[in-house]
Parts: sequence; structure tokens; C-alpha cells
Amino acid sequence: MTSYVIEADGGSRGNPGPAGYGAVVMDASDGQVLAEAAEAIGVTTNNVAEYRGLIAGLQAVLRLGGEGAPVAVRMDSKLVIEQMAGRWKIKNEGLRPLALEAGALVRQLRVTEWTWIPRERNKHADRLANEAMDAAAKGLTWKAGGTTHPEPQGEPPTAAAQPPAAGRPTTTPSPTTPPLVAHQTDLLDIGAMGAAIGTISEISAPTASTAAAQQRTAKAPAKGTGWAPPTRVATSLLLLRHGETALSVERRFSGRGDAELTPNGLAQAAAAAERLSREPYRLDVIVSSPLKRARQTAEAVARRTGLDVEVDEDLRELDFGDWEGHTFTEVQRRWPAELSAWLADPETAPPGGESFATVARRVQAAGERLVERYEGKTVLAVSHVTPIKMLLRLALMAPLESLYRMHLDVACLSLIEYYADGPAVVKSFNDTSHLRR
Repeated sequence: MTSYVIEADGGSRGNPGPAGYGAVVMDASDGQVLAEAAEAIGVTTNNVAEYRGLIAGLQAVLRLGGEGAPVAVRMDSKLVIEQMAGRWKIKNEGLRPLALEAGALVRQLRVTEWTWIPRERNKHADRLANEAMDAAAKGLTWKAGGTTHPEPQGEPPTAAAQPPAAGRPTTTPSPTTPPLVAHQTDLLDIGAMGAAIGTISEISAPTASTAAAQQRTAKAPAKGTGWAPPTRVATSLLLLRHGETALSVERRFSGRGDAELTPNGLAQAAAAAERLSREPYRLDVIVSSPLKRARQTAEAVARRTGLDVEVDEDLRELDFGDWEGHTFTEVQRRWPAELSAWLADPETAPPGGESFATVARRVQAAGERLVERYEGKTVLAVSHVTPIKMLLRLALMAPLESLYRMHLDVACLSLIEYYADGPAVVKSFNDTSHLRR
């Protein structure tokens, strides 16, 4: 059996900034290059790009050698090598989904070594990453074989992982197709950004809705800005994740089961309710998932605002089937193949449960109903991790795979503004400032 070597790298011009990765797969016996992969991944950090390079390399080996193929992994990222080898803990939650995705691939292969190498020994992968970023800066996508392509409208960039050729990407755009900017495919890594952009509150503010502001200023004369007509009306959809439960504390899969809030979860719900009952919020409607943990959270807000709680079945959490109540580690041990498939494909469902694709359809229908029914209003939807992520990724026109790149804390607030002339704008994400008072 052929043994393989992966050399991978990733970089960000600004950290965070425009980023890309590169990976090369070689025959361990003679160093022959068997596959190359590179992609520009929008604005993110060095560490995210490095993990993406590793994942692309592992995927390429799996395609070449199949399950059980022996492979040595070499990178100049000490952090990725040590974390994947199990010698360092993953402290940055933004990297955890990437490490899990890489781990699912590793379990399908036979990794013989995790080796840190100096940057000068990783020039091939580094060159690929820079080629991908250079191409994206000119509105092109990297492709092995000496060509680049303008990015298609409305589609995220996809990694190229193809047999190498002597040629390198060109940088001449099509004469008939205008250059397009690279799409952002990863969330900004807040932990790494720290001093550069300030606190989480500064990132997510303002969470107060445009719809409420419209009500306060309805009689004021509108002034155009040159960007859009001043008559646009926003429907504000505030998304509140339920408070803490015993299952969330233990990091267990919690889907259709009807867990209740813990005392701390009730306090979190009360804190969110207190915030939402004050200016600048002016809630018009409260809608909740039918599950108890969401209804308890919604009812806390209802008591402070004097509103009733409507229930929408389509806002319920994904059904995790046989995995309900289990930890990730337990699922990994009992259903390793099923978990790997689920992590790799949003169309795959847990045993006896729902796929992300199935949930996407019902959540999209719920979101469209709310926006149509309550146009120009401020709507609070109390729900769960998966439905909230679905609504956010739909607003961003992001692929289903983007769900693996988001993290939502218990009792967090996010905000989407829907405008009468079509666009949706995500104005806040995972805001927990009300829990830090």
C-alpha cells in the first residue's frame, strides 16, 4: 500500500484578513506530488486557514488511498500539529469545529506521525496558499493546472484538489465576466482578534432593532443617503437561544427531548427578558419553539413585556435520534462511521433523526412566514442552536456547511433585519452582554 505525506499551510494577510490555504500530497517513497489543493477562504485568521489546509490534505489522501491509508502529516503550524496530536488543549472555541472535522477524517485514515517542520521546509504548501490568495485578490479562483476562473455569482468558493501540473494560476480575468470578490466562509476568530477590534459587545452592537427605531421616528422627515431609498421598511427578527439546561452543561446532544431550564438557565432567561423589556427594544411579537426550554425562556420575556407567546412547531431543534442525551465522545465511540458521515455531509441524518438539510427546509418556511406576517415589526423568536444558525446562514446566503463554522452560547441574542426591497442583513451574532451584568 502506498504511504502518503501531507504538507499543509494557511495564512491570513492581516490576521484576521484575506486568507487562504494550500496542501500538497506526496508519495512517501519517492516524494512524487500526487495532489494539490488550495483555496481563498475570505476574511479569517491564520489558525483557521491552517486547519483548513490540513482538512484539504486529509480529504485528498482519502480520495487517493481510501480508508486506512497511512499518512504522515507535516506542517509549520505548531498549534495545529500539537492540538491534533493531542498534546495541546484546544482553548479557542472557534477552532474546535475545525479540529473535530479534521479528527473525523483522521479516523478514516492511519496517521503515522504529526510533525512540525520549519517554514522553509513547507514552501510548496505556502506557495499554494499565496497563489490562492493572489488569485482571489484579482477576482479569480485558484485551479491546479495553470488556470484560474472568475468566481460564479452567488456561489461560495470550493477547494481545488487535483493532480498537479507544471503551470501555475494565471491572473488574467475573463474579458466578458467582471471580477468578483472572495466570499467569506468562516466566522472571524474573536479570541485571536482581541485587541485589534475590541470586545464582543463592540462587534455585535447594536442589537436593538431597526423596526423599533422606525416606530420611534415614523413622523420624522426621511433623508436620503445616496445608498438606498429612504422608504425601505425593516422587519427585525431577534433570535434568542434558550437558557442553560442540564444537558447543555454536560455538552450532550439535546434535540427533541424536553429538557427544562436549570436555575442558572432561568436566571439567564430573566436577564435576557430584562434587557428586551427596555429601550431601545420594542417587541411586537414573541414566537417560540414548542420545546419546554424555549417556552420557559420566551415566557420570561412575555412576563416583562406583557406580550403573549405564539408557538411555531418549525422552530424546534433538530431531532438527534439515537444520539439524544449522549456526549460527543459517547457518540464517537458507539457510532463512529455514522458520526463521520454526519460531520461530512449536511444531507446525512443521525440514526433515527433529522438531517441538517431537512431542518433547513422547515426553518426557512418558518422564517418566511414570520417576515411576511409581521412586516415592519420587531419579532422575537426563541429557539435553539440549529434553527437559529439556519436563519443566520440563510440571511447570509451561506451554504449548509457554514453551520459547522458557527458557535452560539446559551441565552445569546442575534439579529437579522429583513428589508422590503429584498436584502437581509445580519446585524448581530451571539451577543451575551446581558449575561455579564
